[in-house]
Amino acid sequence: MTQPGSTERTRIKRVPERAITDINTRNEILDLSVLAHVAIADESGQPFVIPMGFARDGERLLLHGSAASRLMKILATGTKAAVEVTILDGLVFARSAFESSMNYRSVIAFGSAKLLTGDEKEVALEILTEKLFPGRSSEVRPMKPDEVKATIIVEFPLTETSVKIRSGPHDDRPEDLALPIWAGVLPLTKVALDPIAGDENAEKIAVPQSVKNLMVNPPQS
Repeated sequence: MTQPGSTERTRIKRVPERAITDINTRNEILDLSVLAHVAIADESGQPFVIPMGFARDGERLLLHGSAASRLMKILATGTKAAVEVTILDGLVFARSAFESSMNYRSVIAFGSAKLLTGDEKEVALEILTEKLFPGRSSEVRPMKPDEVKATIIVEFPLTETSVKIRSGPHDDRPEDLALPIWAGVLPLTKVALDPIAGDENAEKIAVPQSVKNLMVNPPQS
């Protein structure tokens, strides 16, 4: 395992005291999240950012998308890419707009994806399903061959990562502390609302355990 921030491009230069080098903290952020933003450039050099669901599996991320997606096909060729995940924990209200900020936990990974095929692909799809919808695999029918074929899944290494966290209160200038302006933090978190059945047939069926799992522990990004 490679320590976060151990390479030149992952070393945090702006506010370095917010850099985190602990792998367990990095993994915790990734495990609380289900949405990543993947940045790549196409053959013309045009940059793109793709939002997609993901799962951490050891020292790799599993990413998936449609086999018809041109950008997924480019990602699967092993082109250079970056993956970003952020959890927004709060809005920080200072006595000036300049000093106002956000509390967050973020991970950026650099590298190249590897296309998964055959048994590796099917195992990865199951891991991904269980990450996004814990317990759901045992409740649904198996994937059909055409559905597997219609999906691209790649693994992305966690060998080069950067982790940054901002927490705590505002950081007002000393001369502003006595101003009659409220300052503090508005904490934010994701909560699950009551599930909504998708059709008349589903309305007749009890809410399954997989949905109940996410009602108690919803993802944070």
